[in-house]
Amino acid sequence: MPMVSNLPCELDRIRSHQRLVVHNAAGQLVAHHLLLALDPWTRLRGLLGRDALEPGEGMLLRPCAQVHSFFMRYPIDVLFVSRLGEVLALHPRLEPWRTSRHVAGARGVLELPAGQAAATGTQVGHRLVFSETDAKV
Repeated sequence: MPMVSNLPCELDRIRSHQRLVVHNAAGQLVAHHLLLALDPWTRLRGLLGRDALEPGEGMLLRPCAQVHSFFMRYPIDVLFVSRLGEVLALHPRLEPWRTSRHVAGARGVLELPAGQAAATGTQVGHRLVFSETDAKV
């Protein structure tokens, strides 16, 4: 069983070498493999070129307060989060070729497979906990 640190990470302390899992306020596992887009190039590329996010995958873009789904082939759930991980806004099933609204106060965006937010009960106001894991994916 993979080891998970019990100390949550603030978004600004997350580094590209970390392996992270994400839980919501109810303790539900939201993503067990988090792709990190923390520099301009990886944020620009985002999920482009991928056929889909696999179940349990997610992508964290930081800093980010607005996203688009141009050139994507599938819908995604988009969660806008504060520096401390509070979900400020949620766009379920953002379809390809759309733009989200700008979310004031958002420090990052968590992109998930469409339906994952609802399946885990993740809602606006929940605090997401980003924790390190030693699991190799």
